[in-house]
Amino acid sequence: MKNLPIGIQTLTQIREKNCVYVDKTQLVHQLVSQGKYYFLARPRRFGKSLLISTLKELFEGNKAVFEGLWIEPQWDWGKVSPVLHLSFDAMGYDAVGLENSLLYELKRWAEHYKVQFTASNYKTQFKELIQQVAATHGKIVLLIDEYDKPIIDYLERSTMDRAKANRDILREFYGVLKSADEQLELVFITGISKFAKVSIFSHLNNLDDITLDRNYATLTGYTQQELEIFFDEHLSAAEKTLNLSREALLENMRIWYNGYSWDGVHRLYNPFGTLNFLSKKQFFNFWFATGSPRFLVDQMRKQAWYNVENAVVSNIVFERYDLDNIELIPLLFQTGYLTVKEADVMTGDLVVDYPNKEVRESMYQFLIDDLAQNPHRTHTGRTIKDLQQALLAQDLAQVQTILNSILADLPSETFQKQSEGLYHGLVHLIFNYLGMFMDSEVHSAQGRADAIVQTPTNVYIFEFKFNKSAQAAIEQIKQRNYAAKYRAGNKVITGIGVNFNAKEKGIDGWLEVEL
Repeated sequence: MKNLPIGIQTLTQIREKNCVYVDKTQLVHQLVSQGKYYFLARPRRFGKSLLISTLKELFEGNKAVFEGLWIEPQWDWGKVSPVLHLSFDAMGYDAVGLENSLLYELKRWAEHYKVQFTASNYKTQFKELIQQVAATHGKIVLLIDEYDKPIIDYLERSTMDRAKANRDILREFYGVLKSADEQLELVFITGISKFAKVSIFSHLNNLDDITLDRNYATLTGYTQQELEIFFDEHLSAAEKTLNLSREALLENMRIWYNGYSWDGVHRLYNPFGTLNFLSKKQFFNFWFATGSPRFLVDQMRKQAWYNVENAVVSNIVFERYDLDNIELIPLLFQTGYLTVKEADVMTGDLVVDYPNKEVRESMYQFLIDDLAQNPHRTHTGRTIKDLQQALLAQDLAQVQTILNSILADLPSETFQKQSEGLYHGLVHLIFNYLGMFMDSEVHSAQGRADAIVQTPTNVYIFEFKFNKSAQAAIEQIKQRNYAAKYRAGNKVITGIGVNFNAKEKGIDGWLEVEL
């Protein structure tokens, strides 16, 4: 059985260590045969670095590592191109600054290709490096990995000035490419987001952004077919350990790790989560646990916007990235917390949602803990399970107690600053999280109840008010006849009116009425 390439980001190591390699070389061949300037955005740990490594080995003519792969008989191995590979993830700009890091990286490549610099600044050195390498070795393949890392590492309010300074440095750096077209064979740039893409790459008006291109939707990540073909033996091992049939195993893996899409058609497994699951053979939020969405949560709290599921946006919003105007939905999408659920090719509209259980459950827990000021982040899942059990047991007094306990620790200042938005956000998150374990819906459109929970025997219709009364909530449930659509189900239907009181920091009105 082949090894799992956990933490390995180079094609050479994957092949030398007899690891599973999901063969993407047919798409790679299509890519390099049809264009010259490319940009691709994908979330962290989604195969970007391995893709860059594959391109590097291909143009350097390392035929041995492609043995048995689709591209081996298709490629002209006699043609070798010089490669410049810049990985911002490996640069030490945090300690020495971006300018010094670029100078060090350029010096390293100058020594590799025996180039002598006459200039001392990074912009002119980059120009000299391209010119001299191309003159001596032929047209260059320029591979830039994680181009935006010097920006996204400093998006916190306290470090935003550094992010903007790094953006300006990168704009000058990449500006060199405008006059270097004759020296370049291929330019391939990857990143997590498209922050300031327009301003940073303003001179590269021929840069082909393939982030949402259906032709390259599966360039990184694993399709269902690839999972079942390339990881067959590991799937068999997981079946035995977990005592699951192949069908049940694949269904659970799909729920946990599949669902990423950039065109609304092709669905992909997260490579990092998939590999770690197959290694440890337990369902866990592997990808989510490797990075904190703190900045994203801060933005959601600041905008009092927690209902991001099934948001409809135009693909144009992904072209408007700028540090002076950070939009929440594009940010969540580019960082991998939202993905394309549907795409309208005629209008360009996209429906975005959380991709899978790993991200959805983890994000709900993180957001609830953040709103409730829970620093330990350990009890949210258990609390929602308790809420589930209380509803199944028809113990509405316990439901009230659990909801009140979540609100009890909220600091006073949040009530003054966020008021009704905080309550609506928290209720939305709680019942959406609950919906992962039972039939629970949260609605916001007029004519729908705030939350509806169905059990095998009951339908609970919740209406929440803020600084009003539980009676007003019950009257709304009756007047708008929320129960009508559930009467055919022969279940007991209960309307629950709840009033939140800012002064009391919790529930001060609770009425139950059988409908």
